[in-house]
Amino acid sequence: MRIALVTDAWHPQVNGVVRTLDTIVAELRSRGHEVEVTSPDLYRSFPAPSYPEIRLALAGTRAIARRLDRFQPDTIHIATEGPLGWAARRYCLRRKLPFTTAYHTQFPDYVARRTGLPAQWIWPFIRRFHAPATRTMVATETIRAQLREQGIGPLHHWSRGVEVETFHPDHPPPDLFFTLPRPIQLYVGRVAVEKNIEAFLGNGHPGSKVVVGDGPALDKLQARFPEAHILGRRTGDALAACYAGADVFVFPSKTDTFGLVMIEALACGTPVAAYPVPGPLDVLEPASGAMAERLEDAIAAALRLDRTTCHRIGRAFSWSASADQFAAGLAPIARESATIGLSGAHA
Repeated sequence: MRIALVTDAWHPQVNGVVRTLDTIVAELRSRGHEVEVTSPDLYRSFPAPSYPEIRLALAGTRAIARRLDRFQPDTIHIATEGPLGWAARRYCLRRKLPFTTAYHTQFPDYVARRTGLPAQWIWPFIRRFHAPATRTMVATETIRAQLREQGIGPLHHWSRGVEVETFHPDHPPPDLFFTLPRPIQLYVGRVAVEKNIEAFLGNGHPGSKVVVGDGPALDKLQARFPEAHILGRRTGDALAACYAGADVFVFPSKTDTFGLVMIEALACGTPVAAYPVPGPLDVLEPASGAMAERLEDAIAAALRLDRTTCHRIGRAFSWSASADQFAAGLAPIARESATIGLSGAHA
């Protein structure tokens, strides 16, 4: 199967969307599929307003058409609602080609947090983008219900996974953790306004607060919360060591559709504290996480959970199953090459 993936979120961005797409591409290629990624690094780009780490590609429909025509895909998946996503959407509509989309981020809430505009003003943009898609892929039942209410569909379930070879409880904690007052409360992810990190750093539960990640709000948060331990970006074993060494993982975001970092923390045996919002409501079980309107209450409850049970629940999320779900949701283009099975390799 020749799969064209068009995404405005790609390396060197560091976020859950990029990690998801990167892992799924690797999984599909390991099965023999040919996956071509169309991403901002292939074109001239400019920094997104208020978020320079994200580059927006200066590529129109013609540029996308040349690339897709050359590749001759059997199926097209448009992952994001950015400039490349819109260009690929126009290409598919003009050629009358089926395509799928995905809803990775609570985009209306994201824009509202960054601009002050009401979220309801953004939903028509989202509905228009996804309306022609054969299917829109969603990670959780809560988001599925929300999109249905907004008139978006048909919808297809596409969950997430965790790299159990990397994320497990056996990593020794970072040296810093031996010197910090307990409990160690950890946040991992983008350091940006939409992640609501100030709620985590400002919570009154005793102990130490550690932030792993980078982003446009880093300097402002460091100045406002000088007692916080901000470690910057960590990946691989170094990131897993932070998860495994923490007493509780705190997920303060109210704009995520899933929260990949939660299952990474769980796979390392660390319980999760969060607000009762989409993402945590779907991912967490009573034995693996605690949710409350006050983060202090969620943290206190999470600290009482069994870490062995958290590890078992976290490692149950499989990237192989996620790739199966993604492949099953794709929309084949009506060409002879599209008769190749979605779940198998080239003959």
